[in-house]
Amino acid sequence: MTWLLVAVGGMLGAPLRYLTDRAVQARHESAFPWGTFTVNMAGSLLLGLLTGAAAAGAAGSAVLALLGTGLCGALTTYSTFSYETLRLAENGRAALAAANAAASVLVALGASAVGFAVARGVLG
Repeated sequence: MTWLLVAVGGMLGAPLRYLTDRAVQARHESAFPWGTFTVNMAGSLLLGLLTGAAAAGAAGSAVLALLGTGLCGALTTYSTFSYETLRLAENGRAALAAANAAASVLVALGASAVGFAVARGVLG
């Protein structure tokens, strides 16, 4: 049953990632990959909220499989982040590549921590 929850979550997360990425990137003329950055930060925040809810006893393994592994796993994208960062560096935009790498890691960790803390604070 768990694999089915993961699959359903992934079926929701993958198109959500694509549509969000395209919508965000279409609003920016910058070479910076704002779409990927946005989905990765949103996914990190959501996963933090979910793990905080689980730690507070308000979310069980089925919710974590559906939304954590499935939805967040398909929504976020380490491979695209890596590809876009490498592409920036190869195109002579080393500063943007470094900014993307540093900001992506730091903001994602921060978003996860904030989500976890909010969920624990609200749910006990």
